[in-house]
Amino acid sequence: MPQASRAEPQAPPDLATPLTARILIVDDDERNAFAAVQALEALGHELIVARSGEEALKRLLNEEFAVILLDLHMPGMDGYETAQFIRSRKRTSRTPIVFLTAIFRDEAHVFQAYSAGAVDVVFKPVDPFILKSKVQVLVDLYLKTEEVKRQSAYQQWLLDEHARVKAEKERTERALRVTEARQQAILKTLPIVIHSRRIEPPFAPLFVSDAVEEITGFPASRFVEDPEFGASRIHPDDAAKVVERVSAAVHSGHYSVEFRWLCADGQYRILQDQGIVAPSEDGEAREIFGVILDATDRKLMEEQLAQARKMEAVGQLTGGVAHDFNNLLTVVLGNIDMLARKAEDEARRTRRIEAIRQATERGRDLTRQLLAFSRRQHLSPVSLDVNALIADFAPLIRQAVGEAITIDLDLAEGALCTHVDPTQLETALLNLAVNSRDAMPNGGVLRITTGLDCAGGAGRVVIEVTDTGVGMTPDVRERVFEPFFTTKDVGKGSGLGLSQVYGFVRQSDGEVRVESVPDQGTVFQLRLPATDAPAEAHRPQQAPVEVEGGDERILLVEDDPTVLALTLDMLTSLGYVATTATNAAEALEILRSEARVDLLFSDVVMPGGRSGVELARTAREIRKGLPVLLTSGFIGEGAVLDSDEFPLLDKPYETAQLAAKLRGILGKPRRKRRRGGGAGETVVEASTVAAAE
Repeated sequence: MPQASRAEPQAPPDLATPLTARILIVDDDERNAFAAVQALEALGHELIVARSGEEALKRLLNEEFAVILLDLHMPGMDGYETAQFIRSRKRTSRTPIVFLTAIFRDEAHVFQAYSAGAVDVVFKPVDPFILKSKVQVLVDLYLKTEEVKRQSAYQQWLLDEHARVKAEKERTERALRVTEARQQAILKTLPIVIHSRRIEPPFAPLFVSDAVEEITGFPASRFVEDPEFGASRIHPDDAAKVVERVSAAVHSGHYSVEFRWLCADGQYRILQDQGIVAPSEDGEAREIFGVILDATDRKLMEEQLAQARKMEAVGQLTGGVAHDFNNLLTVVLGNIDMLARKAEDEARRTRRIEAIRQATERGRDLTRQLLAFSRRQHLSPVSLDVNALIADFAPLIRQAVGEAITIDLDLAEGALCTHVDPTQLETALLNLAVNSRDAMPNGGVLRITTGLDCAGGAGRVVIEVTDTGVGMTPDVRERVFEPFFTTKDVGKGSGLGLSQVYGFVRQSDGEVRVESVPDQGTVFQLRLPATDAPAEAHRPQQAPVEVEGGDERILLVEDDPTVLALTLDMLTSLGYVATTATNAAEALEILRSEARVDLLFSDVVMPGGRSGVELARTAREIRKGLPVLLTSGFIGEGAVLDSDEFPLLDKPYETAQLAAKLRGILGKPRRKRRRGGGAGETVVEASTVAAAE
């Protein structure tokens, strides 16, 4: 039986490493066993649960326990019979037994329990504090038993003759050597490092078990002899965290920290260190006792699991994108094929062109929704009053949800300003409203509430959209923001509406919360950062009604040859003189020449290691004040674009949108006719634009 060693004058100093006791809980009722475990977990000892007397006896054949908590009333072998077997075996005859009972409360049964070998009886329901206190006492007695024996032997030495003292001393020393050898064997075989250390930085080790060499490649003596060795090999990014956590243990009494440690083979391993502070007899914290586990393999498995989940999500996303885009491409390719294969009357040809346009616009919207979910869309945030935006947008929401739904606006008094993209906020509100409408097929109430939450210091503008619909089950609620996840019938929903809401709010430094109970409705809460800036006037963007061109010279930079050709056609049809480049290097060569350039029109994402944003900045250095227009279908992580630095035209775009953007930058056209031009240039009269379009 392991014992706590005590330093003798002729022996090395005692390191006094506390042993973790094993406590056996025998109860057929899972709830009672769970209650006992909950009560004793704080002691920090190993808790073993057996569901019957038979199972307990099987464990006692090979395992040792400091205390046995034994239920009296159990089917099959009851507590009395189990206790009799325990007491009949020499190995377990002195193991303390505490009976637990909820039925046998009378004196006769209590007397019988003590007669059966119990050291105590605890009545159910168990008081956690009482149970913990009783068990702690028994465990302490268990750990100190051998120490008491040695003290008794020492006292006997003072009374007995020299020969008996000598024999007792030899027996005690032999038992001590056996115990120490057993302890060392146990420590070497355990896959953990047991240690004790001082409580002041650098937390110099006082004892480290030999198992540390298996994990780190360094012997235990290296850590004890050099107090700063262990701390010196912690990863620099983790060192401050380790000091903070371990230092805090002086006040909390315990700590747990995970860090990277440089092993002898030059590789970092992830170690998990947990420990407690052991007070001395005067109550002051003197020493830390703990265990270190090698968590490297566990972290690797966690990363592999996360990667597997990520790939599953990617598979679902890819399948959804492929499904929707294949449908759209079927419409586009089918109609183009029909247009190319046979001549048709103008009406049918117009219908086919319109079908192609609608499919393309749906593809554009799908791409924007995916970018919104991934928080990669280009936003144009302004400071706006949420209350004013909702009040102005409410008629469109009413039109979208239909007459069967009652809309209730409960807007806070005064202005609630936040810095977001107004168009995207309106789209998010519309998506939430349509989602609520579909959840109320028989009608109901859609309530939109606003308010300001200043808890935690940072103010948040809160928008709540509540419905009285069918609600969601927990599993649906957990997946509601996943792209292409929908509970609607095929063809009734793309599964991207709520994904857009989530992506837009997160990209705006906000958060989305959802609460839902089946048959009790759903509450979506948008929490956006509040701002003290005054609200800016916001007018919804309208499609240009007039296509207006010009005769300026434009440097067009686009790496995709088909997009380059199409955009060149658009520009020349508008009357502009276009010079082309396929990358930033070619464009800069033109800009450094004497060629006239009135505006730089460049894609953002390009090959060659330099983005359109970087090109625009360099162009401004070469030609001060040069007007710039950028375009992109996806800006990407590498090209950072401030909202006010350069204007951006999102792909895909139409001739009218391009024309309006150019004139917005260049100003009113100069209506000057030009014929001919230099190499690579095409010039068309600006006055012919309307007819050409």
